[in-house]
Amino acid sequence: MTTADSSWPYAAPAWLPGGNLQTIWPALLARRTDGPAPAYRRERWTAPDGDFVDLDWLDAPHAPDAPLLVLFHGLEGSSRSHYAEAFASCARERGFAFVVPHFRGCSGEINLGPRAYHSGDFEEVDWILRRLRERHTGRLLAVGVSLGGNALMRWAGEMGQSAARLADAAASVCSPLDLAAGGEAIGRGFNRLVYTTMFLRTMRPKALAKLAQHPGLFDREALLAARDLYEFDNLFTAPLHGFRDTDDYWARASAKPHLPHVRIPALVLNARNDPFVPAHSLPTPGQVGPSVTLWQPCTGGHVGFPSGGPPAHVLAMPRTVTDWLAAAAGSSSTHDAR
Repeated sequence: MTTADSSWPYAAPAWLPGGNLQTIWPALLARRTDGPAPAYRRERWTAPDGDFVDLDWLDAPHAPDAPLLVLFHGLEGSSRSHYAEAFASCARERGFAFVVPHFRGCSGEINLGPRAYHSGDFEEVDWILRRLRERHTGRLLAVGVSLGGNALMRWAGEMGQSAARLADAAASVCSPLDLAAGGEAIGRGFNRLVYTTMFLRTMRPKALAKLAQHPGLFDREALLAARDLYEFDNLFTAPLHGFRDTDDYWARASAKPHLPHVRIPALVLNARNDPFVPAHSLPTPGQVGPSVTLWQPCTGGHVGFPSGGPPAHVLAMPRTVTDWLAAAAGSSSTHDAR
């Protein structure tokens, strides 16, 4: 029976109180790796529509049949996001292969087509996982962070039993599985002032670059006037990806209604003090299928989960999630989360 508990007994350090500090400090100041920063090898794939997707592979030794850990990053993330480097460090410790497929426009180079990426982009997830499955003989473990986790769980729910042909286990970390609740939360007060401003600082120039590639794609002046993600999604994300408007996008792309249909082992981890994801919007045991495990610790912030004294580190969550995935997939791991 599915339970929403804290099977991972995480508690944030007392010197970092509150969801905002537990979000901001880890992203900016906490230690991300044991040892040097991960080295990546880039590979470019041509997508079915003729566009390209860039994947960064961890350049570290592993056995040919070692598990492959695939990380789908969050909004405006990349292989250099703090959580991506922490998961890469964790994979290196365990001798796993590791790859970060970049959503379009997030690898440092604007993509070619008129589309970008969105929270419910399960078709892109499916195509990427199919290609990875074709070339990898070992276990395939997939983890999605924030936006990437919603897209991954949206994929797992959409695919049902057939998801097992591509992935052995999946996890979402701090994902806004109810996009309307998350969008409302990030659009008000401190969240609007800090996080919305941070995201729009990179999203707006990318949208304008897309307009330069494809004149007439949207109203330039209206986009420049957008002051929150609701307005941005209404002008850019929703219409470019086949949604009527923001409300239609957030409703149809949310993974939460699809969690009862997930049939592969899946971990859904959310801190209950996440500034972006209100606790009242998190899935309950009655809203997911028996293959889904819910972990909802009281602290951790948004993809923070710092541990230790200043400056802290962010390795505990990736180690714990990776070990859960490996165990759920029937693989073995010789390193305990610490």
